[in-house]
Amino acid sequence: MAGSAHRLHPGGGLPGQDPTQRILIVEDEAAINEALAFGLEAEGFDVVTTFDGVSGWAAFEQDRPDLVILDVMLPGRSGTDICRMIRAQSTVPVIMLSAKDSEIDKVVGLEIGADDYITKPFSMRELIARVRAVLRRVGDQGHEDSAVSLSMHNVHIDTQRHEVQVRGKSVDLRPKEFALLELLVRHAGHVLGRDMIIEHIWGADYVGDTKTLDVHIKRIRARIERDPKQPELIQTIRGVGYKFID
Repeated sequence: MAGSAHRLHPGGGLPGQDPTQRILIVEDEAAINEALAFGLEAEGFDVVTTFDGVSGWAAFEQDRPDLVILDVMLPGRSGTDICRMIRAQSTVPVIMLSAKDSEIDKVVGLEIGADDYITKPFSMRELIARVRAVLRRVGDQGHEDSAVSLSMHNVHIDTQRHEVQVRGKSVDLRPKEFALLELLVRHAGHVLGRDMIIEHIWGADYVGDTKTLDVHIKRIRARIERDPKQPELIQTIRGVGYKFID
C-alpha cells in the first residue's frame, strides 16, 4: 500500500450524502491507518489514506484536504518535514501523531506549525473530538477574519474604532498592543509561535530585540488580566509562544 493514496467513499458511506470535509491520513502502521479511516468515514468525513511521506505529500498537493492527520515517523519523508512543507504554503490544520510522549516532541510539533499533537495509543473518541475541535476553530477564524467586533472571555474588541473593553470597562492600549491582542483573540485556542507573532506585528524584516514581544504581552496582561502575575487569558507556551484561551 506504500507509495499511493487511497480514496474512501465520500460522506461516511451514507448513500446520497454530499461530500463534506476531506481528511488526509498519513500513517504507515496499517492497523492504525485503517482504524482512523474507518472511524472518520463513519463520522461523515471524506477520507484519503496514505502510508508514507512521499505519497502523503503527493496526496496533499492533489487532494487539497481540509485537515491532515500526520504521523511523525514515516518512511520516505518524515512527518515533521511534511508539516514544514505544508506550512510553507498552506494554513490547512495538521494534527500530528506520535508514540513519543516527551514535552520536547510536543513543543517541536507545535513550533513547526502543527495545530494539535496526539500521543499513541489514543481512543477514536478522543481523536474525533480533536478533529472536530480543530476544524471548528479554523472555521470560526475564517468567519472572524472580516469581523469588526471580537469577543472572548469578557474581552471585547472593536477593530474599526480600535477600542477594547474588559469586563465592561474601557482599556487603553498602544497600537502594537492592540494589534497583538487582536491577533491572539482571533486565533483563540491556537498556539502562536514567537516568530510568527513578531513577523505579523512588527514585519518580516524586524531585527530588534525579541524581548519586545514579552514586554508587550506583559503590558496587555496588566490591562486585561484579573491577576497579571497569574494570567488566565493569555498563556505562555514555553519554548513556543503564546495562546489566548478559547
